[in-house]
Amino acid sequence: MSFLWRIFLTLLLAPLLLRPPAQAASETALRVAVLENSPPMAFRDAAGEFTGFSVTIMRALCEEMKVVCNYQVTTLDRVIDDVAGGEVDVAAVSLLDTPERRARVLFSKPYFRSISLWFAAAGVQPGQHGVRVAVVRGSAQERFARNQGWDIIAVRTNGELAEPLIAGVAQAAISPMSTGLNLMKKPEFQQLGLVSTVMNEPELGGDASFGITSRRPALKEQIDAALDRIKRNGTYDRINSRFLPFRVN
Repeated sequence: MSFLWRIFLTLLLAPLLLRPPAQAASETALRVAVLENSPPMAFRDAAGEFTGFSVTIMRALCEEMKVVCNYQVTTLDRVIDDVAGGEVDVAAVSLLDTPERRARVLFSKPYFRSISLWFAAAGVQPGQHGVRVAVVRGSAQERFARNQGWDIIAVRTNGELAEPLIAGVAQAAISPMSTGLNLMKKPEFQQLGLVSTVMNEPELGGDASFGITSRRPALKEQIDAALDRIKRNGTYDRINSRFLPFRVN
């Protein structure tokens, strides 16, 4: 082979030889969808960084799996579409495992149990005529209320759930317990004098998991194994105690 021919081949192949490391890095990074206004599960701290129970559990899983996780904001009404369409790899938004969602995305092992609370004035019952109910758009609570034919006010985030009640345009609300506990800390919400009641309907409680794109099926096994490890080594319990006043596992 001539000297000039060897130089030509070297110049031709050099870009190809340099490409695999960049590809490998992109394949190991995970795009993780999170909420930014759903305290105490997911919110921004004073420095603007994502934090909360769900976000910090996901960070611990990323450390266990030794992968880079890039976080991007989502909302409940679009997150399943984003995961199913491959726009994100994982949804760290405490999704209830339902048949409708399972038909579109994979689910990790549950990382906590969720129940829902009904907030209303004493004596006001779910389904009562003339009662408008505040729910979060895209949530299991919204789906349940719509299926019941109730009059609803749908807000964008859990952090906004108190607003229709405070404004007087809604007379009740349904929320996950974690969101409800945060609502009860707000002085303006406390002044409403609402009573909370656990809703026992199966559609409003159960296992909450991370959603995983079906385009990366191996992620489920990796996330499940990492979740088992952080439960064994005490990391899960420390995160639980940091953000929640009760045990959720």
